[in-house]
Amino acid sequence: MSNTAPVKNTVPKILIVGGGYAGFYTAWKLEKLLRKGEAEVMVVDPLPYMTYQPFLPEVAAGSIEARHSVVALRRHLKRTTVVAAKVTGINHAQKVATITPVAGEAYQQEYDQIVVTAGAVSRTFPIPGIADNAIGLKTIEEAVAIRDRLMSNFDKASMLPAGPERDRLLTVVVVGGGFAGIEVFAELRSLASSLIKSYPQITFSDTHFHLIEAMGRIMPEVSLKTSEWVLKSLAKRGASVHLDTQVTGAVDGNIELSTGEVIPSDLIIWTAGVMANPTVVRGGDLPVEERGRIRTRADLRVGSEEEIVEGAWAAGDVSAVPDLSGGGVGGYCVPNAQHAVRQAKLLAKNLVAVLRGELPREYFHKNMGAVAGLGLYNGVFQSGNLALKGFVAWVAHRGYHGLAMPSWERKFRVLWGWWNNLWLGRDLVNLSTVQNPRYVFEEFAARPRPAAPAAVEAPAAPAAKKAKVESVPEKAAATR
Repeated sequence: MSNTAPVKNTVPKILIVGGGYAGFYTAWKLEKLLRKGEAEVMVVDPLPYMTYQPFLPEVAAGSIEARHSVVALRRHLKRTTVVAAKVTGINHAQKVATITPVAGEAYQQEYDQIVVTAGAVSRTFPIPGIADNAIGLKTIEEAVAIRDRLMSNFDKASMLPAGPERDRLLTVVVVGGGFAGIEVFAELRSLASSLIKSYPQITFSDTHFHLIEAMGRIMPEVSLKTSEWVLKSLAKRGASVHLDTQVTGAVDGNIELSTGEVIPSDLIIWTAGVMANPTVVRGGDLPVEERGRIRTRADLRVGSEEEIVEGAWAAGDVSAVPDLSGGGVGGYCVPNAQHAVRQAKLLAKNLVAVLRGELPREYFHKNMGAVAGLGLYNGVFQSGNLALKGFVAWVAHRGYHGLAMPSWERKFRVLWGWWNNLWLGRDLVNLSTVQNPRYVFEEFAARPRPAAPAAVEAPAAPAAKKAKVESVPEKAAATR
């Protein structure tokens, strides 16, 4: 019998929290950089895919198939362990994370290096009715639901006479005039215009689109002149933009504005800001800055200029990374895909460098510009003083994002879909019932008959009455 003690696994464990942009690209790059057996990598995310969020407005408009705008983690991360779960606690002092799987009990996971890339969620305010009636635009499921809701509303409205209920079904309200809000607003306006051709009962003037923006302008990422051109373009297409206006209520779908106006709508889309994933940020002991993001150094290690939290890294929307180019808001990188992807690639290089005893590099990226799609054949592009508008900008938008989509497998699916739509037009199939897939089965499914009720016995006669009845034969016998 051998007395040899078991050898402890000394391979460093890298735990990546979140499989979105930054998490996926970090793991993808680590697989290319790490030598065999140099480290073990684990990605923890409740969803088994990365969502390419710039495509969400086009998914909502039916221009891109929903499955083509996401990247399957298990397909493209060949040497990484993918865990379908949430990280609900980080005890970095002990280098232990609490993992809560989608099925099963929570457990503790030890690690040597942790990479926090949990992304961001929609940031809302305690406005009455918003939590109950609005929908965000951060996930693929939300984009699909928006498309199906709009198309279902067209079906319903086509069967109703003119009136308040019909107007409510054909009114779309988008809150937030940033890139996400403007893109989904313009894409849905384009979709509605194309749907009218298939609904002779509905005219263009029957549809109403309202965008609500609290600031005095839209799209702060582009020049004022370019944003004004976008406003004019939307106005020509029958869309209304309310600037310097806030939403004060949305109870029962009635959008109350700070101007006193009330807009009844059955589709309210909230795109007014994001915040770092609070489940991860609040559930750990890593340093957090005033806006609720993990405090991160320029070399993507967690900490400050004076202090480094060894073994902890962060990138993407959940992190506050200094923008050394000087173009960031408040001195930090803005939360967008452009930064998340580049930070992730550098983070992977820096992490491998530290494992090998080398020094990490600082993140520096100067904004290359902004590009947005405004519906079919219309877009806007800005890079420095160069601004493109209309069809040329739309081509630039699709070209940029088509190339930016990770993996050739995904690129081909997206490009093939665009090519088919060019010749075949939009796919107008509405699959809203997929959210309740058993409705037909339940309606016609045979069910067991209810059990027959038990027979009820007649109540017994009172004792006194019974005794009187029994005495009659005796009296009759005596008279004979």
